[in-house]
Amino acid sequence: MATRIGNMFVRGKVTAAKATTKMQTLQVQLLDEEAKDRMEHFEPYGFTSHPQAGAEVVAGFFDGDRSHGVVLVVADRRYRLTTLQPGEVALHDDGGSTITLKRGGVIEIAASSAIHLLAPQLSHNGVNIGATHVHGGVQPGGASTGGPA
Repeated sequence: MATRIGNMFVRGKVTAAKATTKMQTLQVQLLDEEAKDRMEHFEPYGFTSHPQAGAEVVAGFFDGDRSHGVVLVVADRRYRLTTLQPGEVALHDDGGSTITLKRGGVIEIAASSAIHLLAPQLSHNGVNIGATHVHGGVQPGGASTGGPA
């Protein structure tokens, strides 16, 4: 009984990931050099990632049965943000891009190369600022334009 309980949760590392299926599967190396292939990675609804080799996992095995386990969480301390204040939340990748929900209602977006917005309409305070907005008061030469119409 103690062995079954001890086998229920195990730490390990990702050795490969298959992210092209509806339920991502991981190949992991568990403690004691135990290799497991095609372990389903349960991700929270609306969030997904493609973990790199070396990321750490916590795997669960129901009833301690090692024949079919699932990966409950993947973490990668190599890229974890360490500058958040209490209560702040962030999405991040290994290249330095972040979206941070900061104190005071501020949302900070930091891209390591570019930001691409894909939307049929883009507005700011109810004013269309997308590709179809127009400016009034435009004159030839070096004059400034008016605000969006």
